[in-house]
Amino acid sequence: MRTANPGAGRREWVGLAVLALPTLLLALDLSVLYLALPRLSADLDADSTQQLWITDAYGFLIAGFLVTMGTLGDRVGRRRLLLIGAGAFAVVSVVAAYAPNPPLLIAARALLGVAGATLMPSTLALISNMFRLPAQRAVAVGIWMSCFMGGMAVGPVIGGVLLENFWWGSAFLLGVPVMALLLVTAPLLLPEYRDPHPGPLDVVSVAMSLATILPVVYGLKELARHGWRPLPALAIVAGMLVGLLFVRRQRRLPHPLLDVGLFRNRTFTAALLLFLLNGLLMGGTFLLLSQWLQLVEGLSPLRAGVLLVPQAVAMIGATTLAPLLARRFRPGHVMAVGQLITAAGFLLLSRVEGDAALLVVLVAFVVASIGIALPSALITDLIVGSAPPERAGSAASLSETSGEFGIALGVAVLGSFSAVVYRAELGPALPAGLPTGAADRARDGLSGAVTVAGELPGGLGAALVDAARSAYTSGLSVTATAGAVLLLGLAVLAALAFRSVPPYPPAGAEPAHDEAPTPAGVAPL
Repeated sequence: MRTANPGAGRREWVGLAVLALPTLLLALDLSVLYLALPRLSADLDADSTQQLWITDAYGFLIAGFLVTMGTLGDRVGRRRLLLIGAGAFAVVSVVAAYAPNPPLLIAARALLGVAGATLMPSTLALISNMFRLPAQRAVAVGIWMSCFMGGMAVGPVIGGVLLENFWWGSAFLLGVPVMALLLVTAPLLLPEYRDPHPGPLDVVSVAMSLATILPVVYGLKELARHGWRPLPALAIVAGMLVGLLFVRRQRRLPHPLLDVGLFRNRTFTAALLLFLLNGLLMGGTFLLLSQWLQLVEGLSPLRAGVLLVPQAVAMIGATTLAPLLARRFRPGHVMAVGQLITAAGFLLLSRVEGDAALLVVLVAFVVASIGIALPSALITDLIVGSAPPERAGSAASLSETSGEFGIALGVAVLGSFSAVVYRAELGPALPAGLPTGAADRARDGLSGAVTVAGELPGGLGAALVDAARSAYTSGLSVTATAGAVLLLGLAVLAALAFRSVPPYPPAGAEPAHDEAPTPAGVAPL
């Protein structure tokens, strides 16, 4: 006899608001730091290398520990791990805010990364447990993602207000009251869930996962920052080799750190691939656009951040709309249309020229963001919904890791591609009489060209800046065109890979069986 599986009630929806707290905070933390970096660097006398580690230590450790923390939550309890991570994040935030020197701040940022790695997979896995009906889970995931985007949108504004009125450490103290509220409300509103038969944690696998992810992320970031160099390339190769050994070990273990059997589900694998490639395109493009706004248009970081708020608002709206559209149309069709809309935004971005360039860029990015938001929420739901409840933590961690890798790849690949176009366009346009050393520095990148132009006589410096800005805009345009072509391919992939997934059932519809429901048409593992 089939039994009804009741949908989420008031407690679950209020609990979703609690789960939104760490999501919002992590987004704020990412966006505020970039505004605080110049001031804290001056106060702590941090050199360029220390500044890079202050920025990167957090992302490195988050990426490295996502897989471990996702699986650890399955073993010790997702709510318990969330509370431990929230408490650690609050304590280390205070340490970071009052760090007296760069080494201590770098160490604090690294620990914040470890604590942050507990939060995202735990929240997403708990959502999969609290919202068992596909239609409700899709809406919950959309709201969860909207909170992250909202944090990214208001982060520059909040950061600007704090830094204009307080010292740089106030940016880190944002996390303390948020995590305090989470620690009070989570035990009351969030359920606990753990794998009833978890098995022991394989420490060797933990070390191997770190040895896989950290070198690859490091190598990608270094290649994006400095161009081709042997050491970052070797780091990527070494990480991939360890990754192969890691996968072999997981296949042999009775209780693996990462269940590679998840990849046998074609829907799960296709969703991860689409998530990674979308992250690649939007992560790399966001970096190029941020630099374009500041170095070509000459906007301050705060003003550039404010101009990007409409883009984030558009993403929030589209993310919330996607699950509703998936009730009327097949999710694969909704995702394919989203990819096509994003491609249209990228094509518009490739036409940046003339006096209306700023308006074109902002409109194009809003269009692209609406398009990319439509598949993003549905992809995340398909990933966590394809896994059985006891493996939701692993699935959530893979989703987050895929996004991290996508952004790192985007910065490296699109940044390098744009740099090639920039150098090719700048070479013939360099003004006559430019010293050799100045020309070399200008070819390194737009920021170098702007810096060296300030050291040249007025007319020569202005000519160099104009040529460099034009070359950078050309790089952005060519990169956007290539991205549009890739997005057309992703639209085809979405339509084909998810063609067997029917529309979500209406809200309140009962699942057909008493097991954990998955998205309609997606076979559980």
